[in-house]
Amino acid sequence: MGFLDRVDQQLLPGLTDMETVRAPTSSDQLRAFRLEYSQLLLERSKTVASMEDIRREDHLVIRQGGSASLLLRRYAPVGLSGPSPAIYWIHGGGMIVGSVQGDDNYCETLAQETQAVVLSIEYRLAPENGPTAPVEDAFAGLQWAVDHASLLKIDPNKVAVAGASAGGGIAAGVALLARDRQGPEIRFQHLMYPMLDDREITVSSREFAGIPSWSRENNRFAWQCLLGALYGTDEVSPYVAPGRMTDLSCLPPTLIQVGELDTFRDEDIDFASRLMQAGVQTELHVYPAAYHAWDVYNPDARLTVQAHRDRNAAIRQALWT
Repeated sequence: MGFLDRVDQQLLPGLTDMETVRAPTSSDQLRAFRLEYSQLLLERSKTVASMEDIRREDHLVIRQGGSASLLLRRYAPVGLSGPSPAIYWIHGGGMIVGSVQGDDNYCETLAQETQAVVLSIEYRLAPENGPTAPVEDAFAGLQWAVDHASLLKIDPNKVAVAGASAGGGIAAGVALLARDRQGPEIRFQHLMYPMLDDREITVSSREFAGIPSWSRENNRFAWQCLLGALYGTDEVSPYVAPGRMTDLSCLPPTLIQVGELDTFRDEDIDFASRLMQAGVQTELHVYPAAYHAWDVYNPDARLTVQAHRDRNAAIRQALWT
């Protein structure tokens, strides 16, 4: 069976949007893609009204070295009283595209459905910045948020890190850094089809070439942008590519979600398996006939509703009990 024959019928419409704005496989395509992707997000934002029961608030985080600041956007349900659980969200985009603004609707919905404060960080992208920039920026934002818990009205003992795609990989790296730098404390991590490994050593990393969704070619290009001269070597940091980390012990309880037809399927399954082997409480969902980022492009599909229900239940269980 071909790729399209394997896709859930309700998810086929989303592939049309992906064909319209195809992810890049070269530097020339990246420049055009960033413009097209930004325009697509702008058009979508015009059709989705800001939620009246969610309040946005922007803060600036001084990143490592004090050379510049990072945007941290707070989304909070109106009427929260006292310090609240927080979800520290990291956007996707292959580490080469994406923004806080692009995930506004997602973060508002997440705050509404979990009744937690959501904090979204604007990290530096590749290839303009070094390999560790995204994960170090995200870690700096988390540390700042915990240090300013009173200002943000969050409970520093009830913080989850979460992200999708590249953001999921960065979230995993942040959790590893927090473990190895002795803080901040992370209560839970939610990794939505995380981008974890640059090595193309799994079946799924090679299986999905030339497809409309995130493909082998897109993935290789994105990792090359991030890693530069380190690509293809043994010098890649496991905090940048968490699938390379051999010690996964002492990490927070974890939820991993991925589609059956995702390039990241096997590295995500392997990561979940090794977390369990290391004694980490882990929940893994593999959604049949779903491709990478299916939920973003098909918000009303049955599998999207199911995945978000699974996500919300796991987060509420971790943060509210």
